[in-house]
Amino acid sequence: MLQRFIKYLLANQVMFALFAIVLGWLVFHVRGILVSIFISYIIMAAILPIVDYLKIKKLPNVLAVLIPYLGILLSIILIVFPLVPFTIEQISALVKGLPRYIDQSASTFGFAFDPRQLEQTLNLSGQLGKVGEGAFSFTTKVFGGLFSFLTILIVSFYLLLYHESFKKWFADLFQPHRHTFILKTLDQINEKLGAWVRGQVVLSVFIGVFSWIGLTLIGIPDPLPLALLAGILEVIPTLGPILSAIPAVIVALTISPQLAVIVIILYLLIQAIENNFLVPKIMERAVGLNPVVVILAVITGANLMGISGALLAIPFVSFIIVILQSLEAKK
Repeated sequence: MLQRFIKYLLANQVMFALFAIVLGWLVFHVRGILVSIFISYIIMAAILPIVDYLKIKKLPNVLAVLIPYLGILLSIILIVFPLVPFTIEQISALVKGLPRYIDQSASTFGFAFDPRQLEQTLNLSGQLGKVGEGAFSFTTKVFGGLFSFLTILIVSFYLLLYHESFKKWFADLFQPHRHTFILKTLDQINEKLGAWVRGQVVLSVFIGVFSWIGLTLIGIPDPLPLALLAGILEVIPTLGPILSAIPAVIVALTISPQLAVIVIILYLLIQAIENNFLVPKIMERAVGLNPVVVILAVITGANLMGISGALLAIPFVSFIIVILQSLEAKK
C-alpha cells in the first residue's frame, strides 16, 4: 500500500508538491515530539545489546528489558541526583562570576570591558534565581519539562519491550521482497547508534573526570562546572573541546597568563590521550564523519533547535548515512 501511494505521488507532481508542503508543515509543528521519539530510539539502541544478551540467557522478555533499564535509572538516581544541588551551586557561582572573570581577562590584554553589559545581556540575575530554586526545577528545564522526560523514558521502554514487533511492523510497510533489506538496515542503524551512545558516555565521563582532576590540581576556581561542561560538550566532536576550553582559559586568565597556558596544555593533553588511545578503541564501530560535515551538522542543528539540535546533530547525520550506505550497498 505504501508503494502504491509513493508511485501515485511521483506520478502526480501537484499532489506531490501539496504532500511535501503539508508534511513539512506537520514536521515543523511536531518537531518537539519527533525529537523526543528520536532520543527514545537512541536510548533503545544503546540498551538493546544488553537486552539481547539477557534473552540469550533465557530470561523472559519483560525481565530482560526491566533489569538493565531499571538498573540504569537506579544508578542515575543514586549517583547523579545527590550531586545535583552541589552542582547547581557550583554553576551558579561560576555564572555569577563570569562577567568579572571576562573583565579581568580583558584587562590582562589591555581591553576595556563593562561587566554590567554582559550581565544585562544574559539576564544573569533573573536566570540564576530560577536555576537556584532547586534541583527539580533545574532538571525539568534541562529535559524540556518533566512530561517530555517521562515520555522519553516510557517510549524507549516500550521500544525495547516490543522491539521485534516494531521491526516486523515497519518491514511490513514495504513489499515482501524488501523485508530482509529493511530488517538488516534497522539492525545496522541500531548497532551504529548504540555504539555511538555507549562510546560517547565513556568518553564524556573520561573527559569530565580528568578535566575536574586536572583543574583542581592546578588551582582553577569552580572546577566542577567547567569539567561538567567539558564532559557534556564532548558529545559534539571537533567544536565541543574548543568551546569547553574557552571558559576555563578565561577563568585562568584572572589569575595569571601562565596559568591560562597551563590550562590550554591540560585540555590539549586530555584530548590527545582521548584521540590516540580511547577513540580508536571505543568508537571503532561508530559512524565516522568528516570534520567539515560535523561542523556543518552541529551549526545547522543549533540554528534549527538550539542546544538539543547541536547535541543530536551527529547521531541524526549518522542515522541518515547508514541508510544511504545501505541503499548504495544494495545497488
